Amino acid sequence: MRKLKLYITASIDGFIAPPDGDLDWLIGYPLPSKEDHKNFLDSVDTVIMGGNTYSNFICMDILWPYKDKTVYAVTRHPVMKREGVNFIIENAVETVSKLKKGNGKDIWLVGGAQLISLLLDNDLIDEMIITYVPETLEKGIPLFANKPEDMSWVLKEDVTYDNKAVKKIYQKA
Repeated sequence: MRKLKLYITASIDGFIAPPDGDLDWLIGYPLPSKEDHKNFLDSVDTVIMGGNTYSNFICMDILWPYKDKTVYAVTRHPVMKREGVNFIIENAVETVSKLKKGNGKDIWLVGGAQLISLLLDNDLIDEMIITYVPETLEKGIPLFANKPEDMSWVLKEDVTYDNKAVKKIYQKA
């Protein structure tokens, strides 16, 4: 069975974006390890993201980073359709469960907070790779919108990079 891996960046105070959802705060923090990032990208062939995350990516002035991946955006209101992007409008838990049972490489859960909480609550996330950057946002969109009461995860790896970013890899206990 394929693994669903949350691979995300957060501030040290636990936010993935400021209140407006803008991701520009990450520009000052390039990938701490291009080799680690490439290895992760090679391990997945499917990307899942929430509707707000998808909208933010579409509005950013960057090249679409998922051109060689199958992409799913979970949203009630599909906007700004893009070639190669599939929309999950209902039954997100069932759809993600089916994707995990399908053939292929692992699945990358990009974000956002509500989708992360939904998939955690339904025990669908297998691994969390969280890179914390040395920045505080003080308010905004928390990494875990509704933190489940049972967060029984085991820290498998803890790496500090030269730019002071810290990558933590958690697996289910």
